[in-house]
Amino acid sequence: MPRAGLRVRFRDVAFTTAVPFSDDGSGVLFDELTDNLATQYEAGARLFIPCGNTGEYYSLTDEERIEIVETHVEATGDEATIAGGVAGSLREVERLADAYEDAGADAIMVMHPDHTYLHQRGLANYYHRICDATDLGVVIYKRGPEVPRDVIVDLSERESVVAVKFAVNDVREFSQTVADAPGEVTWVNGIAERYALSFAIEGATGFTTGLGNFAPAATLALFDAVENENWEVARSIQRLLRPIEDLREESGEGNALSAANNVPVVKYGMDLAGHTGGPVRDPLVDLSADDAVRLEEYYDQLQSTPVLETA
Repeated sequence: MPRAGLRVRFRDVAFTTAVPFSDDGSGVLFDELTDNLATQYEAGARLFIPCGNTGEYYSLTDEERIEIVETHVEATGDEATIAGGVAGSLREVERLADAYEDAGADAIMVMHPDHTYLHQRGLANYYHRICDATDLGVVIYKRGPEVPRDVIVDLSERESVVAVKFAVNDVREFSQTVADAPGEVTWVNGIAERYALSFAIEGATGFTTGLGNFAPAATLALFDAVENENWEVARSIQRLLRPIEDLREESGEGNALSAANNVPVVKYGMDLAGHTGGPVRDPLVDLSADDAVRLEEYYDQLQSTPVLETA
């Protein structure tokens, strides 16, 4: 697909999809994944990011990642856009990108760097060499200071770079990055529904969603409200979804590490919605009993609200 067309397609809700595992976590349930994706597509989802953090990227093998991307392509319609997550060495990224392209994907999303030691020039070289190595569109994923503004500004002029997923709760930094970047990339708010309004005002024309795995109507209605500048409706939906997003940000029971509830909330929400979420893989753990009860309450509230009927 031409890069200009890909940039337009990222001006949407990007569904960062969860992966259903078997009860013991050893296998991927591909039939159930197909059903989950078909439900999201039927609800209106058109942009999918498999093998991201919601998809437990670092708990998957390369073989699983490739088959997961293949499943996304096969389970969604011709209008769908698929951007598979990649990470690691240049050789591994190139191997995955080639396999994703063979599977019919449209783009890769380069995960936030997890290298212990980084150099800004080396990081820029890393991204540029990825762009040189693939014909797919490239999405840059920023989750912290390890991807500096200057690197994004430089990469924005690459024809291959179609979008930047900016997943840092810093509107000021986002606004300045958008202002400084000369390229025509699409700016995606990577911290989801809670910040959809503020980031849209500063230049984000899309946002990612984990909640869309089990509440696609709500997140798509929020996107439509923001796109149409119907701020009253947008704020109503945002406030409705905020308790679930806040729960995702919590550490979970008996844990001092941040945001461990993120994926377990999504997966249990899928179970509540009648889809297949299932367990998480180590190093994550499933929701505690108390957190599960809280999510049930929030989900019931979401299902009973009239706000979506007027969105």
